[in-house]
Amino acid sequence: MAFRHWHLNLWLLFLAGCTPQQLPWQPSANPGVAAVAGVVAENPLYVPVSDREFVWNQIVDTVDDYFQIEREERVRLIGGVATEGRIDTVPLTGATLLEPWRRDSTHGYEKLHATLQSIRRRAVVRVIPDGGGYLIDLAVFKEVEDVDRAEHSTIGASTLRYDSSLVRNQRGPEDRPLTLGWISLGRDTSLEQQMLSDLSGRLAVAPPTRTLPPIDAVHLP
Repeated sequence: MAFRHWHLNLWLLFLAGCTPQQLPWQPSANPGVAAVAGVVAENPLYVPVSDREFVWNQIVDTVDDYFQIEREERVRLIGGVATEGRIDTVPLTGATLLEPWRRDSTHGYEKLHATLQSIRRRAVVRVIPDGGGYLIDLAVFKEVEDVDRAEHSTIGASTLRYDSSLVRNQRGPEDRPLTLGWISLGRDTSLEQQMLSDLSGRLAVAPPTRTLPPIDAVHLP
């Protein structure tokens, strides 16, 4: 039994150290990075639909399936000119392997990463009028929590820190680590692709796609 737990922990640590491109079930959509899958949807996505209210409502419904919307700036027609619309969401803690009903973490590496680390995401959607349709620029930003020490760690717990004057030493009854901030991990392109796919289905639009070169043909810096 002890060997089984040790083997499981070693496997989880191995997966946690892998990148999305190294996992067989999680293709990458990062531009300029090697990918397992070869086809990804274009982002921004062009939607050849002129009804701005219909397009906007479908975008809101799609984003609401993944995040809580914080602010909306709808596309408006001012002086015969359509303005750019924007949607901002509230930062949301990433869904773990124990929360299969949530959709803000894609299957595979992203759910495993959110299970082993404190991950949060937020989305920003820009709706840009373009001719007879709209360009939908969807960006999902991923961040990891920065704490002053590891959880359940006792090393240096009785020593005051002097490296930041903005962090107060106010410990609760459980003496949990203090959150110093959030470190950007870039964009979660796998979730962007999933949301764009859902939006294309709602609008009955076949998204333009591009084919990435095979993994051995991409030059990694």
